[in-house]
Amino acid sequence: MKIVIAGAGEVGSHLAKMLSNEDQDIILLDNDQEKLDLIDSNYNLMTYNGSTSSFRSLKDVGIQDTDLFIAVTPYESSNILSCAIAKQLGARCTVARIDNFEFLKTSNKKTLADIGVDRLIYPEHLAAQELITALEHNWARHWAELAQGQLLLIGVKLRGNSPLIDRCLKDLPVSQHTFHVAAIKRNHETIIPNGNDAVRDGDIVFFVTFEKDVDDIRRLCGKTAFPIKKVLIMGGTRIAMRFALESEGRFDIKIIEPNRAVCERLATRLPDCEIEHGDARDVDTLKANHIGQYDAFVALSESSETNILSCLTAKEFGLRKTVADVENIQLIGQAESLNIGTILNKKLIASSRIFKLLLDADESNAKCFALADAEVAELQVKEKARITRGMIKDLRLPYGMTLAAVIHDGVCSLVTGTTRIMPGDGVVVFCLNGTIHKVEKWFN
Repeated sequence: MKIVIAGAGEVGSHLAKMLSNEDQDIILLDNDQEKLDLIDSNYNLMTYNGSTSSFRSLKDVGIQDTDLFIAVTPYESSNILSCAIAKQLGARCTVARIDNFEFLKTSNKKTLADIGVDRLIYPEHLAAQELITALEHNWARHWAELAQGQLLLIGVKLRGNSPLIDRCLKDLPVSQHTFHVAAIKRNHETIIPNGNDAVRDGDIVFFVTFEKDVDDIRRLCGKTAFPIKKVLIMGGTRIAMRFALESEGRFDIKIIEPNRAVCERLATRLPDCEIEHGDARDVDTLKANHIGQYDAFVALSESSETNILSCLTAKEFGLRKTVADVENIQLIGQAESLNIGTILNKKLIASSRIFKLLLDADESNAKCFALADAEVAELQVKEKARITRGMIKDLRLPYGMTLAAVIHDGVCSLVTGTTRIMPGDGVVVFCLNGTIHKVEKWFN
């Protein structure tokens, strides 16, 4: 599959790095040679120096036989123009990054399709939705749907009050198979576990389960759910605005922003929110705004380090739920090891959504979710595939791979050692980054 990524900024570069581990033909297009050099020397892909909206540049990268064209420069108009040109020159499917919610309206979908834009990615909108989910399911660090909503992927940081601590997975204190431990994040390492791996204090454990069993998972993790009504936000960013607009009155929101002009703009756009001019990094400002009366603190400034430290400060005031926007991927591991709650990262969220779009461009690639250094795929089993040759416990699956669930005749069930995979089944697979093309060989 040939994929052209237009724009070597934060989202484009991160997406190119992730896709370079796959068995795909990747070309990264940008007119900044310095950015391209940083990628070209370390990853398995091609780069091309040229304008993302130039007919000549697009022809030079072979746009006429491109399966997926992804325009993710910081400039919305450039991305839409690039997709329009790429489509006219023969690209099979186009995706544009935008920063205006108006383009997502259903009434505008046909107009965009007519000019050549098939799909849209709005990172701030996706991050706002993720934030709403994090507050609604506040006892978990991660929450996502799999298998068309039949399954849930829940990531929970375990403390000493959980009965799972220091137990091997094969010896967990459960009487029924209601969940599957698909991955464990420990310090800076992601582990795809087997039955002999144990859960440790401070691990972030990723469970695959059904909605009806969520409360059992929560109790096993020693967590309690609590209602969140009042939310204090640091930073009047685009994520903050999208969150306020899309939460639809579910929360009482106050935004503290140090730029007075931004405050005035927010006050006009968000009449139902309280806007405060001030610096939320200042402890006196937090005290003056009665931070202890809020249920959640959300740090959305442009600085990852500031957001992490501010959440730690909010914890000292007794807030049970904090969320930090950490756009520096290298800081995510350190942030997760601290007691600051949920981490937001637009690059990871946008990349995960683009992975989902690959389903429409190539049915053989079924990526559906991406963690910081692990991947989840929903793979279809072909006739005579190796995965069908016996029970799971007898197959000697490769290291760094685990099967979480199987969808047979539309019915989803968790995988056990005695499960037999059949041709035509769909299988939810967890694996480490860069190994999915090896995993797919078991299903083809």
